[in-house]
Amino acid sequence: MSDTTYIPRTLEPTLLRALQQFPAVMLTGPRQAGKTTLLRHTLGGSHGYVSLDAPDMREAATRDPRGFLAAYPPPVVLDEVQNVPALLSYIKERIDQDRTRRGDWVLTGSQNLMLSAGVTESLAGRVALLRLLPLSLRELARDPDRPLPWEPGAAPSGPPADALGSPGDFWTVAVRGLYPQLIAEPGLGAGLWHDGYLGTYLERDVRSITHVGDVVQFQLFVRALAARSGQLLNVSELGRDLGIATSTAKRWLGVLEATYQVFTLRPYFANLGKRLVKSPKVYFTDSGTLCHLVGIREATHAACGPMAGVIAETVVVGELLKAALHRGESPRLHFWRTATGVEVDVLAEVEGAGTGRLVPLEVKSSATAAPVMARSIHHLAADLGDELAQGYLVHLGDRRLPLGDGVTALPLGEL
Repeated sequence: MSDTTYIPRTLEPTLLRALQQFPAVMLTGPRQAGKTTLLRHTLGGSHGYVSLDAPDMREAATRDPRGFLAAYPPPVVLDEVQNVPALLSYIKERIDQDRTRRGDWVLTGSQNLMLSAGVTESLAGRVALLRLLPLSLRELARDPDRPLPWEPGAAPSGPPADALGSPGDFWTVAVRGLYPQLIAEPGLGAGLWHDGYLGTYLERDVRSITHVGDVVQFQLFVRALAARSGQLLNVSELGRDLGIATSTAKRWLGVLEATYQVFTLRPYFANLGKRLVKSPKVYFTDSGTLCHLVGIREATHAACGPMAGVIAETVVVGELLKAALHRGESPRLHFWRTATGVEVDVLAEVEGAGTGRLVPLEVKSSATAAPVMARSIHHLAADLGDELAQGYLVHLGDRRLPLGDGVTALPLGEL
């Protein structure tokens, strides 16, 4: 993406602060999320750039780490550093020679699994860990600094810039996905792009993290997981349906999480007498990936099909996930479901959200909001009382409406 078409990212202020406060910054996220573009735009040519994806660079860094770092002195960006994890201890050595310097080392990677152990052991206290996901709707609307509706500075009286415009636009964006290249090149075929992306992902990231003996079986696992997106997940049942061991299914799910392809939403538990479900739900990080895996290629198919609600939930969970991660925060997102089936799609733990610390969100794929749609939030309010803040019914329409009893209908474009 050229600088003229660059879309400002919500992570930029966090990245700039980290560069001023830490000797090293580790930026991870899925492939093609825009990490290199973000760094080149934000750093403005102040850092050199080396990709450790190139075989000759990997070999040079592995064979002679000190010589390699001397040849590419800081300030420098080392891209895909997970390919040479041993390099981290030598970077630590260089940092410790002068602990007063800041922002000299910028390390990027598309995996979180191997990097976490290496960073923890080698760069503890010396590195800021940041994560970049695909574009958010607020970024797409060129409004990256917009606060969430329940945060200080939010303006409920006037809707902000909206990247969607209409429900039809929402479904087009949701099916296509929010990876920067797909947004920057609207003529690019989304189906072919996702085919190539998933193929590259399997070849590069999955095989380098873990041994997948049967790639076809792993592909079936990913598609089966997509079909269960937004539902209560029973990993043992999923493994049994595919003829694989539960331990294998758990390991493969961990690989998808470590490479930022999926996010596990866990149930919220309070000290209540009623029975609550304990199974998690899994959402794909990008709605376009989800749609591609389940065979949805057209906006009308997405809007009218049985997965419309799940796709809308995927976008909302993704927006909340990006909002937290791009601020350098750990996402505190849950869902609520009782044994009798009463469910609230998302509970966001927040600070400064009025009297409560939990913001409930119910997601509907309808363009029209009605008070009856907020019934589950009212049930939750009866159980949690003062813990609950203002609730929101997120919908695909364009009107913010009070629904009574502490619930507001919120257009998705305002999230």
